[in-house]
Amino acid sequence: MVFQTVEFDPMCDKENPQKISFEDVSAAAFRIQSGIVKTPCVKSHISAFAGMDIYLKNDFLQHTGSFKERGARNALLLLSKEAKARGVISASLGNHSQGLSYHANLLSIPATVVMPNVAPIMKIQKCRSFGANVIIHGNDMKEAKYHAMTLAKERGLTYINGYDHPHIMAGQGTVGLEIVEQVPDVDAVLVPVGGGGLLAGVATAIKHLAPHVLIYGVETEKCPSLKVAMKHDEPTSVEIRSTLADGLAVPTVGYNAYRTVKSMVDKLITVNEDWIARAILRLVEQEKYVVEGGGAVGVAAILAGLVPELANKKVVCILSGGNIDTTILGRCLERGLAAEQRLVKFKVTVSDRPGGIAELCRLIAALGVSIKDIMQERAWVYGDIFSVRVKVVCETRGPEHLEELRDLIARSYREYHFMGPEDPNSRTNSCDSLDHVSQ
Repeated sequence: MVFQTVEFDPMCDKENPQKISFEDVSAAAFRIQSGIVKTPCVKSHISAFAGMDIYLKNDFLQHTGSFKERGARNALLLLSKEAKARGVISASLGNHSQGLSYHANLLSIPATVVMPNVAPIMKIQKCRSFGANVIIHGNDMKEAKYHAMTLAKERGLTYINGYDHPHIMAGQGTVGLEIVEQVPDVDAVLVPVGGGGLLAGVATAIKHLAPHVLIYGVETEKCPSLKVAMKHDEPTSVEIRSTLADGLAVPTVGYNAYRTVKSMVDKLITVNEDWIARAILRLVEQEKYVVEGGGAVGVAAILAGLVPELANKKVVCILSGGNIDTTILGRCLERGLAAEQRLVKFKVTVSDRPGGIAELCRLIAALGVSIKDIMQERAWVYGDIFSVRVKVVCETRGPEHLEELRDLIARSYREYHFMGPEDPNSRTNSCDSLDHVSQ
């Protein structure tokens, strides 16, 4: 009972959800215009091979690297004079915390943000640089949110939910207003979904101005909170699993957001991690954009072939954030290369006589494959004492080039094993089974 009392947020009431209107969004646009970047919406190079005209709404170009600034500024400006003086508090993995911290600083409003210990270090440091009081608490968002709401009650601070507060959703909806202005003949908009606030705002704006435009929500399969909510016809908690789209890892979609979007979303899509990694890679290679996993899910849905009905249509993908941790970016790029079969790992047993490994390298090089890493194993080779097992990581041009490499290794060696993430074509040949070997 105490838990429920502390956690109750009058602006996000399960029993009395609030649906935002177009007037809320248009008023927010006027209110925040002086402090928000009107980000470009440009045609993507990916259009050429995707079979549709793809436009990228680059909201990662906001000052703090995400669309969250829009809602944060709107909510702060709508506070009473007394509430502004006391200050605000919120819980977030990072993007909402940064947007709130930055605009609270600009508006001279004291801000406290509670972040779970899994929040990226870069985002924690950014919040501190914007002058916020940063508290690291809890192992996940649920624990961080409970602590933030407890502090709000104790200190008389205004708690601002990062995705379900009506003023937050109205601010996020300004992205939709800009899309309609920048791509007036748009056919569909793909919107990342975490707590549902961005989707609610964008759908409210676009469906009012252009009801024929399709609104698709896209979420990671590791945290399909809106999909589960649609199934049960109410927000329902889901298990959070580690995901490249950490900004979308919200276990329960917002009550206000759900009520707003449930009749306006034309399709809901879930994408897997490999396609998110490939989307991040493709955006870096094709557009020179560094986008976080949550911001890349719309592009991932297109690359995965999940929207074939949009062929030859004008489609906008909202790139909602660019605050990807530097170490995670490296892993994403490697995972994307592996998923596209451009980064390949295999083991092969070769002669340990002079020239054995040199011959392997010569064969690989002759095929135009680039060796990235090579390591020898002698102690764990079963059978011939004059053999050495070699682990090779190399770069190919793609699936066809990989198949050439596999055929070459198959013709030249008796024992080999190709490995890859969820690679259905993984091939093994062995006299002494390679099952002994740690993969």
